[in-house]
Amino acid sequence: MPPGLEVETEGADGTRRFGAALAGALEPGDLVLVSGALGSGKTVLAKGVGEGLGVAEPVVSPTFTLVREYAARVPFVHADVYRLSDLAEFVDLDVSEPFDGRAVTLIEWGDVVGAALPPERLDISIRRVPGAADRRRLSLAPVGRSWEPRLQRLAALCGGDISAGRNAGTGGPS
Repeated sequence: MPPGLEVETEGADGTRRFGAALAGALEPGDLVLVSGALGSGKTVLAKGVGEGLGVAEPVVSPTFTLVREYAARVPFVHADVYRLSDLAEFVDLDVSEPFDGRAVTLIEWGDVVGAALPPERLDISIRRVPGAADRRRLSLAPVGRSWEPRLQRLAALCGGDISAGRNAGTGGPS
């Protein structure tokens, strides 16, 4: 597997700014799976991605609707599968439309349904940094080959090199 990228962000604003920077590396058809504990910043990251893609309306959690679609320079599909009880329930929903190649799709709690999704994607895990009041560590792991060069570009946006697989401590892009 190619090296990943780790970034630390400070507060919700830092996580949102990183999401906006990530949007600069996203292309139509991309799939991003985001995992982390409740309150870790998954929706905040999604808001930043939406902002970076040019979504004009507020990006809100789709926990109860499961999927929200937003118009932007690249259409943005934001899903949250927290309420699903298992992988079979996701498969039964037949949510193949977001993977038609025209939109960027971000799925919160994506680790729960990853086995049913295309193998070309970016997995992001968000966790709190122990002993730091409002810092988050985002671990980005490319799945498939298309993400290797784009992860390098993203690391450059964050002011780091991912050759060692880390970029912690940047505080996110400005």
